Amino acid sequence: VQLQASGGGLVQAGGSLRLSCAASGRTFSNNAMGWFRQAPGKEREFVSSISWNGGITRYVDSVKGRFTISRDNAKNTVYLQMNSLKPEDTAVYYCAAGRSSYNIQYAGVENWGQGTQVTVSS
Repeated sequence: VQLQASGGGLVQAGGSLRLSCAASGRTFSNNAMGWFRQAPGKEREFVSSISWNGGITRYVDSVKGRFTISRDNAKNTVYLQMNSLKPEDTAVYYCAAGRSSYNIQYAGVENWGQGTQVTVSS
C-alpha cells in the first residue's frame, strides 16, 4: 500500500501549486483522505480533508478560501489546489488516508504518504 505525493516545488508568493496523491496497492475510495504539512521546527498540522464521496471537506482556518481539496476515486487520487500561496505555507506536505470514511482529524490516519516539499518565496 503506497500513497505517492507529487506536485510540490518552489513558487513565488501569490502563486499556485496543485498537489496530487496517487494511491496504489488497494483502493481508498471508502476512506476519507487528507493533507497535512510540517514546517521546519514545527509539528505536523492538519491542512485539509475530504470524505469518501467528496461530500464533506474540511480546512484549517489559515488556508480557507485559498486551498481546495478534491478527489477522483476512479483514479484513486486526491488533489490539493493551492492558490494565493504565502511564505507561511512553506512546508513538507503529506497526504494521508483516514481510518474513517468521513473524518481524518479525529478518526486518525491509517496510511501516510511520503512528503512533497512546497516552498513559497516572498
